[in-house]
Amino acid sequence: QVQLVETGGDLVQPGGSLRLSCAASGFSFSIYGMSWYRQAPGKERELVAAIASTGGRVNYVDSVKGRFTISRDNAKSMVYLQMNSLKPEDTAVYYCNAGFVRPAFSSWGQGTQVTVSS
Repeated sequence: QVQLVETGGDLVQPGGSLRLSCAASGFSFSIYGMSWYRQAPGKERELVAAIASTGGRVNYVDSVKGRFTISRDNAKSMVYLQMNSLKPEDTAVYYCNAGFVRPAFSSWGQGTQVTVSS
């Protein structure tokens, strides 16, 4: 079955950096776009960044453009999110899923907590 395991979250000061990783299994990773989502307390889950199956096209929500970079390694079935210049409003649980514009799978991993605070 589909498994998505997110790691790399932590407590970081404003202006700091983190790199999130997502290990995917149970589906043909290389033919799917992949995305990172986040959900802050009391808010709906939002799409943060997406990357096409070959990595040739990426998309970001406006609030993270210029600060976050999504990448993938199809040989390892991994997708990454490099987050720089972190802000308190980036605090959320971050999830990955397949798909470029909407989640391909109804099941989600446990997510990884990112907290930006001084």
